[in-house]
Amino acid sequence: MTTTLSRIQSQDQAAWSDLWRDYLAFYDTTRPPALYARNFAQLVQGDGPLYGWLARDAEGVAVGLAHYFVHGTAWSFGDACYLQDLYVHPARRGGGIASALIAQVAADAKRRGCERLYWLTHVDNARARALYDRVAAFEGFICYERGLD
Repeated sequence: MTTTLSRIQSQDQAAWSDLWRDYLAFYDTTRPPALYARNFAQLVQGDGPLYGWLARDAEGVAVGLAHYFVHGTAWSFGDACYLQDLYVHPARRGGGIASALIAQVAADAKRRGCERLYWLTHVDNARARALYDRVAAFEGFICYERGLD
């Protein structure tokens, strides 16, 4: 089935919101409406710090999304790109949409002068990890997080 990728546009707000809500639900979390509004505004303006793509099926229905940031790093002269969110609707998984979104983010990161693309996933996310093992290299790092309240 044909999938097209496009930058997130102002007319995509409802479709994007539905996908991002479903993605957050996958990780058993929610975010406030003000954060949806801020993120969507940044995605639509397209000049950072948050960038994104939507995947659409042949009928034009949004079925996947990717969000990413470009940032400096002390480890190289070029920037790094962090793929923060990658989601494909469960009914559409297994058809190459996630791979296409990763490839699109990689192409955009390269165009922006990045030297590295990286992302995290939960250790229990076996399906995603199977894909990631095919398209990237596991570097052996473990992520720790400390709240700043």
